[in-house]
Amino acid sequence: MDGAHLTQALRHRVVLEIQLRHARDTFELNVSMRCPTPGVIALFGPSGAGKSTLAHIIAGLIPLQNGYIRLDGQTLSDSALGIHLKPEHRGIGYVFQDARLFPHLSVSGNLHFASKRVGTRAVYVSYDEVVSLLGLETLLARRVHTLSGGERQRVALARALLLQPRMLILDEPLAAIDTPRRAEVLPFLVRLRDRFSIPMLYVSHQYEEVLQLASYLALIDEGKILAAGHLSQLSQLQALQKYIGQEAIGSVLDAVVDAVDEGSNLASVALGEQRLRFYLPNSVQGQRIRIHVLARDVIISTQAPTGLSVRNAILCTLTQLHDEAPDSVIATLQFGQTALLSRITRSAVYDLQLKVGASVWALVKAASLRGNLL
Repeated sequence: MDGAHLTQALRHRVVLEIQLRHARDTFELNVSMRCPTPGVIALFGPSGAGKSTLAHIIAGLIPLQNGYIRLDGQTLSDSALGIHLKPEHRGIGYVFQDARLFPHLSVSGNLHFASKRVGTRAVYVSYDEVVSLLGLETLLARRVHTLSGGERQRVALARALLLQPRMLILDEPLAAIDTPRRAEVLPFLVRLRDRFSIPMLYVSHQYEEVLQLASYLALIDEGKILAAGHLSQLSQLQALQKYIGQEAIGSVLDAVVDAVDEGSNLASVALGEQRLRFYLPNSVQGQRIRIHVLARDVIISTQAPTGLSVRNAILCTLTQLHDEAPDSVIATLQFGQTALLSRITRSAVYDLQLKVGASVWALVKAASLRGNLL
């Protein structure tokens, strides 16, 4: 089955259904979730939240104590029925933090080892395609110990793909490499996401990675799923905000480029009856885009703006004010089905006499916006 047919086969399925309880020492994992595809499911939360333990249970690396796990309607584990498929029979490719390549083999040897273990599973991605997709052509003859951290993770991704998995679990694959190498590997993960619709569970505590890759987010802490849903919806939740840090608080907007000014490189996206314009070089009409509008970059005006350089002025309804810190407040500004967050001072709330239900203008500088292709 080729990539296009795999995409069609997996579209609109519920990929992962989990209901489980798992206790170890003083820690208990108590999880219930149902994750759709296509897209990347981000399992997001702080260190020690239970992310890797849950990923290991799904993959069969840790025995399930109580509950069930189903993938595409197939039961992988069910304690009541006594079903516990071995890891190699689950059709899951797993990429660890530390790559776990065979040190005695070359890059090519590691990849061919995976190809030989496919068995009777349908082959939908070829060796040559994987090598090209992940840019491994110049690495094939090299030994593992000569590779950088980013190169090792790309080889680990390729090896997992060559097992022809029904699902990939990426367990903090960038955590063990430095920031420049992370920037090197992330574009390859985006390519992987876009070329195949293999469901991916991406384990991370880095919100920036989630923003670039994921469509669906499950927030986990202390062994429990606190919230789950599409990233554009969850970005508004107070429950998420304390886990991502003040500087990352904002709205995630998924949209489509509907016009491009070639002279200024300003792209325009429609959000209901409103539009946002921002600098997006090399963009074309029809591209799907994700915009992260930071709360710190949204200014509130109680009057229609005039004589300003700001390119984006959107009439909104103020729907919520909640305390963020002793001196600041997060305001939720709704227009149509879309909402923006704005960080303002308490004195601004008082001086402008802001109240829930008021009509206000959200002002966003085009220069402050950045978009990622979806």
